[in-house]
This record gives sequence, C-alpha cells and structure tokens, in this order.
Amino acid sequence: MIARVIVTPKPVVNDPQGLTVKQGLTSLGFREVSDVRIGKYIEVNLDTSSEHEARERVEAMCRQLLANHVIEDFRFDIEPEHKRR
Repeated sequence: MIARVIVTPKPVVNDPQGLTVKQGLTSLGFREVSDVRIGKYIEVNLDTSSEHEARERVEAMCRQLLANHVIEDFRFDIEPEHKRR
C-alpha cells in the first residue's frame, strides 16, 4: 500500500512562505491568486494487505510525527501499490 500524505498549516496560522509565493505570483501578473498555503507532501510505502489497517497506521503516524497537530492539518489517501503512477 502507498499512503500519500498532505500536511498544511491550519487556516489560523500565519504562512510567511505562502505569502511570499503569493506576492511573487502577483508580481508576475497572476493577479487572480487570492491566497497560497505551503505545506508538505509525504509518500509512505506500507507492507500491509488491509486498507483498514493501513489507514489506522498512517493516521497514527500523522498524529505522532508527520504533522504538528497544534499548527498543522493533514489528510491522506491510501492506494494499493499495483495502481502506483
């Protein structure tokens, strides 16, 4: 199984990196951009045959290490390895 995890700053948390990218895009003429949030993308390969078990384990990984629950939100998708792009 492969877990694809996205970690982003919570909406109430300042994101100076996102603000810098937004300003850069605006200066390049992309004035339609109203907000940018910068986060992390993490792929985790799991040796498990059960999607339910994979979801439980990845949830625990995110809560314990991959995301700081005070300032970050996370979401993830699980897919069987044979569907890998």
